[in-house]
Amino acid sequence: MPDDWGDDRGAIDGERHRVTGRLLLWRGMRFPILSLATLLIASSTLAQGGAHAQGRAAPFTVAETGAGYGRLQEAVDAIGGGTGTVEVAPGTYGDCAVQQGGAIRYVAVTPGTAVFSGGICEGKAALVLNGRSARVEGLIFERMAVPDGNGAGIRLQTGDLVIDNSIFRDSQQGVLTATFPAGSVVINRSTFSGLGRCDQDLDCAHSVYIGAYGSLTITRSRFDSGRGGHYVKSRARRVRIVDNSFDDSRGHETNYMIDLPNGATGEISANEMVQGRNKDNYSTFIALAAEGAKQPSTGLSITGNGAHFVPGLERSSNLLADWTHERIVVGGNDLSPGIAVRVQR
Repeated sequence: MPDDWGDDRGAIDGERHRVTGRLLLWRGMRFPILSLATLLIASSTLAQGGAHAQGRAAPFTVAETGAGYGRLQEAVDAIGGGTGTVEVAPGTYGDCAVQQGGAIRYVAVTPGTAVFSGGICEGKAALVLNGRSARVEGLIFERMAVPDGNGAGIRLQTGDLVIDNSIFRDSQQGVLTATFPAGSVVINRSTFSGLGRCDQDLDCAHSVYIGAYGSLTITRSRFDSGRGGHYVKSRARRVRIVDNSFDDSRGHETNYMIDLPNGATGEISANEMVQGRNKDNYSTFIALAAEGAKQPSTGLSITGNGAHFVPGLERSSNLLADWTHERIVVGGNDLSPGIAVRVQR
């Protein structure tokens, strides 16, 4: 993926504190934000239409050839190590697929009408990706659960991934990756709702968990109603997390909004974050190198974000908990009373 991170911004002195009666200040986001109630209504409507769609002989079409397939895996295998697009007709499907190679685009014919519900391949995810690259557009992933607690909509094991205009909900995890330092992950205009867990004496799961990748970009996306773990946990060397909302008002036993456990460079800016009452750990909104500074963080920019509590909640927290002792650019953030700018661990 092209390197479009731009230059690090200089330090900005001071922070602005104020009380807000609104849960989220959208800062001019130019995309629809769906509430959990809206998503559940949509799920019911789609499920009603899905039975008819699943009765079609060929709900999965390879666009380049026009060939239709009854199973998602058949369409993926038809592309194989090449380049192609799988078009998914409206409906609710229990299908899953393993991509063994190539560059494949998975796209809903009509965005928001193609739902993958509960189908798991290799005990991992609905899409298990081992190819050069994958692109996911307009799809919904829901009700993904496996015994080891890491059931996900997408398990990325090698290659690059782009997710656009998609929804991940009511699962153990939304997106989970392995280690691939040469790769990049880009998430745009997508919703992650009702995800994560920290029970069953297993390691926690998160809405998005990125292993040791080269870079992670998340823009114009929504995270809400977490069920444990962090909303975003990333071991990528470089991050760009910009213009997103983190609404923890209905979260349950959640932890950080953003966790960069080994450190990272890049940018976290223009995000709106609201911390709810039901937290496993409310000490900080963003954590940096909590598991050891294994990669550089100098120049990481955390600017122009909003960090607030739900109305009526009074407690102490921090925008940033920093274990690196490196030069981090922190400034221009809008913080409610009780939220300190930065604590050095």
